[in-house]
Amino acid sequence: MRNIEPKQITEIIKNSVIKINYNLDNSLVKRLQEAKQNESKSLSKSILDDILKNQEIAKKGNVPLCQDTGVVVVFVEIGQKINILGDLETAINEGVRQGYKEGYLRKSIVDHPFKRTNTQDNTPAIIHQRLVPGNTLKFKIAAKGGGSENMSLVKMLTPAEGKEGVKKLVLDTIFNAGGKPCPPIIVGIGIGGNLEKSALLAKEALLRELDDSSDDSDIKQLEDDLYREINKLGVGPMGIGGDTTCLGVKINYFPMHIASLPVAINIQCHSSRHTEVTI
Repeated sequence: MRNIEPKQITEIIKNSVIKINYNLDNSLVKRLQEAKQNESKSLSKSILDDILKNQEIAKKGNVPLCQDTGVVVVFVEIGQKINILGDLETAINEGVRQGYKEGYLRKSIVDHPFKRTNTQDNTPAIIHQRLVPGNTLKFKIAAKGGGSENMSLVKMLTPAEGKEGVKKLVLDTIFNAGGKPCPPIIVGIGIGGNLEKSALLAKEALLRELDDSSDDSDIKQLEDDLYREINKLGVGPMGIGGDTTCLGVKINYFPMHIASLPVAINIQCHSSRHTEVTI
């Protein structure tokens, strides 16, 4: 049995939330550069250029990429041979607390649906735990902004609606969202499970590497089809029109009830902030 001190977890979370709020992943920067080169509308090209300049300023100046520094979402894979010498969620939230204070990141969490008093430290984080074989502790950490999250949804389709029903739902959702989620966007889609499982699938899909694709040939084809069709919608960077509405589509799926076809769409803005750390 391998012992892990809570302070190790706190340090990882603290450093990670600062890092992801200051730096865009290199694969995302590359995708934005490609989009700028391929964009046919001059104003849209200029906006993509501004997005690229913004990330350079944030990286060099150690300042946040965006004023919305998000809610922290953490997926934890806990090895069965791991013994955490304290409370995991307390350690994670302490890391969030320290990171948002030391990194001068905006505190965006309120404590009640209607009273809405700010918690002053961006806690609590949204934490999902999974027990897995082995003796490692793996964290997938994201800072998820409110604007793109507000454009996300879960819908229970009927099995008869099938693949075309999923396509229509995704395309309608993104077209109607327009510029609100700050495109170009990344789209995480969860298909299957049930109401809550599909939403978790969609969220975790957003944390996949931008350059990967599904191992399932049908799902990969749907990812590719939706990527092309979303970019034909003409929403464009920041909703002003253009060729670049979407930078990637990621679909995760899970078995489901014979009477159900749950579909969740989780939209991420161009400032896709996430990382993975393994102890």
